[in-house]
Amino acid sequence: MDLNTITSVIEAPTRADQAAWQPGDAWLAGGTWLFSEPQPHLRRLVDLAGFGWEPLRADATGLEIAATCTLAQLHALPLPPQWPVGPLIRDCCHALLGSFKIWNEATVGGNLCLSLPPGPMISLTAALDGVCTIWTPDGGHRQVPAAAFVTGPRANVLAPGELLRSIHLPDRALRATTAFRQISLSPHGRSAALLVGARTPGSFALTVTASTVRPVQLRFPAVPGPDALAAAVDQAIGPPLYYDDVHGSPAWRRHMTLRFAEEISRELGPGA
Repeated sequence: MDLNTITSVIEAPTRADQAAWQPGDAWLAGGTWLFSEPQPHLRRLVDLAGFGWEPLRADATGLEIAATCTLAQLHALPLPPQWPVGPLIRDCCHALLGSFKIWNEATVGGNLCLSLPPGPMISLTAALDGVCTIWTPDGGHRQVPAAAFVTGPRANVLAPGELLRSIHLPDRALRATTAFRQISLSPHGRSAALLVGARTPGSFALTVTASTVRPVQLRFPAVPGPDALAAAVDQAIGPPLYYDDVHGSPAWRRHMTLRFAEEISRELGPGA
């Protein structure tokens, strides 16, 4: 879709352009959502591709994902044997269910910043204990856990002019044994519930997304039994937290959340 209110595009931005942020500006990454509907309030686009960020960088501390990294680039990343989370990364990429055009343009950062409950990059980065680095307009930066970045449907912690620079997945989380569960009302629909279990020595985390208005993460020293995990989920997620839209009712989302939690407990628990 043409955005006929845009009067200028900054193709080679600097931090100074961030400092000059004003109402009517928008960051442009893949643009798969930005150009999908009218944006009459926008006057200027700042093209993040002009920063030239390296999409992915792996080292001893973990994996750094630039906000401009595309789903296709993330999906194609070869991981070393000590990081067995490749299937989880691919499952989360496929949960977007976009065309090859979308896959090659949509970005990890864009998926987080759009902050829709079914955003699978929200699920992935939260489940793997990601830490978001945010550039602030004054030239500084701050860090926020990926599990706390999204605060509700189309809402997140970014203040006006702030920019998501990257997401760091720590080495410890990349060594986890994981379990993935996802469901939609239709074969090619938006995720109505997406749960990830991640087990590391001395720790287990269950991350609930898509069925809730924001990510909910539960942590335990070991994988609880199915009944104990279901009770913990019910205690942590009250009725107001379940999302309600055409892709699933809150009651059905709760049912699938509890069912998937039980399945993950059995898959990752003792004797699995």
